Amino acid sequence: MLLFREVAEVFLEIEKRSGRLEMTDLLATLFKHADAQEINKLIYLVQGIPAPPYEGIDLGMGEQFAIRAIAAATGYGMAEVEKHYKKSGDLGITVHELIGKKKQQSLSVRQMDINYVYSAFLKIAQTAGKGSQELKIKYLAELLNNASPSAARFIVRFALGRLRLGVGDPTILDALSVAKTGDKSLREPLERAYNVCADMGYVARIFYETPKKIARFKVQPFKPLMPALAERLSTPEEIVDKIGECAIEKKFDGFRLQVHKQGNRVALYSRKLEDMTNMFPDVVKAVQQLKAKEIIFEGEALAYNEKQGRYYSFQQTMHRRRKHGIEAASRELPLNVFCFDLLYLNGKDFTLQPYAQRRKQLEKLFPKNILKLSEKTNVKTGSELEKIFQESLAQGLEGIMAKDLQAPYTAGKRKFAWIKLKKSYGKALDTIDAVIVGYFLGKGARAEFEFGGLLVAVRNEDTQKLETVAKVGSGYTEEEMGQLQKLLECIQTTAPPSQLAFNEAQQPDFWVEPKYVVEVAFDEITESPTHTCGMHGGKGYALRFPRMSKFREDKSIREATTTQEVIELYHRQRK
Repeated sequence: MLLFREVAEVFLEIEKRSGRLEMTDLLATLFKHADAQEINKLIYLVQGIPAPPYEGIDLGMGEQFAIRAIAAATGYGMAEVEKHYKKSGDLGITVHELIGKKKQQSLSVRQMDINYVYSAFLKIAQTAGKGSQELKIKYLAELLNNASPSAARFIVRFALGRLRLGVGDPTILDALSVAKTGDKSLREPLERAYNVCADMGYVARIFYETPKKIARFKVQPFKPLMPALAERLSTPEEIVDKIGECAIEKKFDGFRLQVHKQGNRVALYSRKLEDMTNMFPDVVKAVQQLKAKEIIFEGEALAYNEKQGRYYSFQQTMHRRRKHGIEAASRELPLNVFCFDLLYLNGKDFTLQPYAQRRKQLEKLFPKNILKLSEKTNVKTGSELEKIFQESLAQGLEGIMAKDLQAPYTAGKRKFAWIKLKKSYGKALDTIDAVIVGYFLGKGARAEFEFGGLLVAVRNEDTQKLETVAKVGSGYTEEEMGQLQKLLECIQTTAPPSQLAFNEAQQPDFWVEPKYVVEVAFDEITESPTHTCGMHGGKGYALRFPRMSKFREDKSIREATTTQEVIELYHRQRK
């Protein structure tokens, strides 16, 4: 039996470390003490999530809920808890200290193992309806009553979605391999299994029960795959030089859907792996009409104006993502889905097949309704590619996607199996997808607004850190400024994100949880003494004249631009 206080002590040690190797060893030692019935719950707790994202389970706890639970468990008044929180900047630290000197003692304290704590969190998440808020607070207070100070620290942080361990998925995968083999030899098959089911807890449980199954892990309906990611190059010639003869698809500016069907059951997942099924009854009905008994495919969804015979913009298309008025929206903004890849068909995993074979099979499957095949043309030369690229721009599209005919589907990976070539934005060299880590108040002409710009970061895949790359102060409409301010004030934190590498010179007025992605256009990339992206010799890289292009609520942090991409763009522009 793995006690949660023992888990919390390891978490405390991890919190003190910054190196991946140290974190990996600490996690591996912890994983060795878990059995097959515990490891999945332990993995979710390390990830800071109650369940994989596609299950849609949310604890629904805010700071005020947590403060009330801490007060109930410790005997301190809410005002005292809030005063301590303002000083510490972290409710986890606050509860750690107050539990250690609480004013009231529980009549009985039970030993909490990992299964008990995880089940309690699920109970909190599933509590709904009248009186649910009070029940959630009661359940959290009960956990805190039974907790040691260090256990309380991480219980509160988990409830708030702010675990602050700084441990990324790659480190967890390394630790799983080390726990069972003493080395990282099984990291690759574990990573592939995770990428094709997006549920690390499930992968870990299978691994602990029957390790050999990991090497034979297959795609399965209703466990969505991590989306394949594209690299970028600057010219058609570079693309052909890189992958030779390739397939070119025009790049629509819609939102990506991963579609699962088994019998009459259909599920639609966003690129963030959120379950969107109930939002798109028109797409579900079309998928149910497919002859395939079991299928998983990907497509780009765009809202279509039948009277005008044209597709709506990304922003207009995104209005279809809603929880209310769904039937009216489906009539007003009917979707077309351009199907571009096949991942699974009637029991066969297609992800390991070359793109050319996946596409050939895809072309046999779709009737002529709102499910359409994406346009595809094979090219052998840069001039052929350039012609299609210009046609795409003339049609008002973003650009093109080039696909290696021989490459498998690279779930969760950014590889040159897919290469995007996009139009420039005015003088802009390109765009990046950046993570919002903070925001600034309005000043000067914007003093009336509570929003004046964003601090954004990119992902360093080697260190698993977020690194700042720009302060984005332009490109917003007044409506967008208002929307962003409302969105971000809900995820404000008093301290910078634990996984962020930042310079004090770039400190925003408010830090936020790293949750949202924005597309940022820029003129060029320069070296900067104040931004931490790719820091070298006291200088990092920064965007010159950055401006927001669009808010990408469809993208996850995993899909944000990497530090290496920014460095490559910097060197490419200098050429």
